[in-house]
Amino acid sequence: MKRILPAFCFFVLTSGTLPATAQLQQVHPYRDGTPGVTGYRSEVLALVMIQENEFLRLAEAFPAEKYTWRPALGVKSVAEVFLHVSAANYNMYKLVGALPPAGLDVAGMEQSTTDKTKIIAALKASYAHAKKAVTDMPDSNLEKTMDWLGGKTTQRGVLLYIVPHIAEHLGQAIAYARVNGVVPPWSEDPPNK
Repeated sequence: MKRILPAFCFFVLTSGTLPATAQLQQVHPYRDGTPGVTGYRSEVLALVMIQENEFLRLAEAFPAEKYTWRPALGVKSVAEVFLHVSAANYNMYKLVGALPPAGLDVAGMEQSTTDKTKIIAALKASYAHAKKAVTDMPDSNLEKTMDWLGGKTTQRGVLLYIVPHIAEHLGQAIAYARVNGVVPPWSEDPPNK
């Protein structure tokens, strides 16, 4: 499973389809651009925008009563996966200088609720934070080095790490959806024009 999930996530991210629902419109960062940034940060922001849209659409598609479902004892529930992603958007971007809002309990976020409406709101707020972090980060910071997992990396490397980390959890959420009979909404979208 550990080998299949990253390959599946890569397929999802590169399949050429972007999400759209009645509530959420399809995003086209490669066509429409990424507001306020260019270069490497624009490429990261494009992926963040796509992942946000897919997470929000999937969270909307899941029935509220399935938010407590988990594949096995000790494995994250649907709610916990969505909230883990929300917490990661705060925890990981603080490594490049974007501190979480004062008073936000990021450490307790994953266990904070199973309420669908609150979880979708948490996802939206965390992605607003992530997009602002990428937008506000000066290009000059990309080459700044920092201690990382027993070695060194740059802030560019941290951004490079964040995107696939979140993609792993998107793949996890997609698998949860399929097992529960929830079709990822973008898989039924018309082809991009």
